[in-house]
Amino acid sequence: MTVRRVAAVVLGVCVVLCLVAVVAVTSLGVRVDGTSMAPTLHPGDRVLATPGSAAAARRFDVVLLRATGRDALLVKRVIGLPGDRVAIVSTPEEPFQVLLQEAGTGPVRRVVAPQWAAQARRTGACCGPDGTGSGRTALRTVPEGSFFYLGDNPDLSDDSRTYGWGEIARIEGRVGVRAFPVSASGEIGNRPVLEGYAGPGP
Repeated sequence: MTVRRVAAVVLGVCVVLCLVAVVAVTSLGVRVDGTSMAPTLHPGDRVLATPGSAAAARRFDVVLLRATGRDALLVKRVIGLPGDRVAIVSTPEEPFQVLLQEAGTGPVRRVVAPQWAAQARRTGACCGPDGTGSGRTALRTVPEGSFFYLGDNPDLSDDSRTYGWGEIARIEGRVGVRAFPVSASGEIGNRPVLEGYAGPGP
């Protein structure tokens, strides 16, 4: 086989693989609509779920879920797991301080994500007994089989503050990578961290 023929075969294989990849991303990837996860994810991005991750939640992961009473597929970030206690403190100086007490014991710590601080301007307190936003701050325990979730763009996100606790059974998968656009990093970044909290108590 000549060098030219080998090159043609290799090129043909590459073209086929590219077409297969495009079809896979189009058919298996979930398209992000809206700006509730900006700047982490943008409208038109396509994400792929990690295989075998349905009905599974890990703190701070981005997941695909269906909210209770809704059929639309949402892309949100897990904040609290079953047994955790969560709250949101809102002050004029800092309108969006997410508090978390892991497993309901130990210190109450602050969930810190730079994307929240840069965008939250008009959020309120949380949480009511069902996990929704409330008129005052209160630490609430996430029930068994449930989780508390938020968008990375707090002012423009319908999440647990709107729909209440999410059901872990309704998670369709954890977001593994961003598959499109190809120019963007495939990694899902902006993962929050926990820091000490000494502000006003819930």
